[in-house]
Amino acid sequence: MEKTPHIDQRYIQALLENNVTVVQEIYSRYAKKVEGMIINNSGSSEDAADVFQEALVDIYKKAATGNFVLTCPFEALLIIICKNKWITQLEKNKRMGVTFKDPEGYSFGVDAFKEAETVHKYNGRRNLLEEKFKELGEGCRELLQHSWAGKGMEEVAQLLQVTYGYVRKKKSECMGKLTELIKNTTDYKLLIN
Repeated sequence: MEKTPHIDQRYIQALLENNVTVVQEIYSRYAKKVEGMIINNSGSSEDAADVFQEALVDIYKKAATGNFVLTCPFEALLIIICKNKWITQLEKNKRMGVTFKDPEGYSFGVDAFKEAETVHKYNGRRNLLEEKFKELGEGCRELLQHSWAGKGMEEVAQLLQVTYGYVRKKKSECMGKLTELIKNTTDYKLLIN
């Protein structure tokens, strides 16, 4: 099955073609974010510049093989590669007493390209869930929000002023409806593979 390129594939092309305008756009859009991440994790601006440059070179080399198709946002791929490079650098410098701050949920797998695609799929699934959740009735949304917030069914029943048995049955019905809404979309089949 042929992979569909993400709209950010243009950044890959710009690196391959040495398109100065688009490469400058990459720097202006993402360099400060990488710099902030590295400074917040025992690094300096100079460290960030080095890591950023090395990450772009890695992406270029991967793309230069001729069979690389970007299937996730360029930012996700770039951030994961930079994080992996910085963690490697910290380990080399024996400064590993750092807890890596990670507000976007990216982790530190070995294959950054595959990991970035996984993050993209996860975000797609989350967006689909949020979209279909809005289509549920208000009662279902309220019940599921309480349940997903970690409240027990007895507590949810008290909050909604209904019986425990009703809450259990209604939650099952609401989850069934949400699942049906999600499975009946064209995006669902793309996101489960």
